[in-house]
Amino acid sequence: MSQSHTLPPALTGDKSHLSEQARKEIQALSGARPKEFFLQALGAWIVIIATIMLATHLDTIWMTLLALPIIATRFNILGLLAHEQVHQLGLRGRYGDTVANILTAYPIGITVEDYARVHLSHHKYYFTKDDPDFLRKSGPDWTFPMPTLHLTKLLLSDLCGLSFYRILQGKRLENKQIYKRLYPAPKWLRSAFYIGLAILLTYFELWPAFLVYWLLPLMTFTPLIVRLGAVCEHVYNLPQASIAESSPLIILRWWEKLLLPNLNFALHTYHHFFPGIAWCNLPKAHEIFKRENLINEKAVFYGYWAYLRYLQTTQSNVLIPSYRNTQ
Repeated sequence: MSQSHTLPPALTGDKSHLSEQARKEIQALSGARPKEFFLQALGAWIVIIATIMLATHLDTIWMTLLALPIIATRFNILGLLAHEQVHQLGLRGRYGDTVANILTAYPIGITVEDYARVHLSHHKYYFTKDDPDFLRKSGPDWTFPMPTLHLTKLLLSDLCGLSFYRILQGKRLENKQIYKRLYPAPKWLRSAFYIGLAILLTYFELWPAFLVYWLLPLMTFTPLIVRLGAVCEHVYNLPQASIAESSPLIILRWWEKLLLPNLNFALHTYHHFFPGIAWCNLPKAHEIFKRENLINEKAVFYGYWAYLRYLQTTQSNVLIPSYRNTQ
């Protein structure tokens, strides 16, 4: 079986290579951004509700098929916002986690608290035996280049809903290191949320719409999008690899940001270098590194397809001339 290889680093230095002025600018970018967090959550909910209303109004199979992936992209946004809250970059204060759970996490079946236990371990023990993400994403399902038949089976398992449970489990694995939230949501709140939801769906006779336009996209297209995001975050099966060696730098085109928004997760290297910088400021961090001449442009991927093509065709550490998508 083919083994994964380290990526040619797109960043030629970390924060220690920045000038004093650049470090001050990076510091200024750090901290929670509650306004941007709330607006993103509001935007996701508006798209979800508007899409469901339009689909139920038109009531055609074609509109339903179009609605499912659109809704799933916004479920992915809710998950990414829950990730922001894990790093305390969303809503602060005593009720920050509580509100974030209700707005972003509970609706897609996860909690900020469980997610934090897994994800913060990933940051602290990056690509070691104590990194739950690294352990969970090791093996043939995460090794590229991947046989076409195996890749097809994985994508079909996502679309058939067979991967959904594994995603939920991945957000609440037991870890040696327990990260206690300063102000966690009350334990009874999650049960109350789902009970209240069931009562509302029953009273307004919305169960059919909920099953088709909520559970169906959540269990089918959402796992597919989550897999794409995970593949674009890191190259796995690389024990002890550095962040730069295992994290691509992907610059998305405007239409990719429109069709499949990912809150700048394609700039994932910066997130690991500076986990205190909110998603909305990661492009600014990239501009600072460019100004400091710390970017190897030949190792930057332009668009999802350029990176996915690289994964499926490259088995060497040797840097090819350019990863720019020619399309």
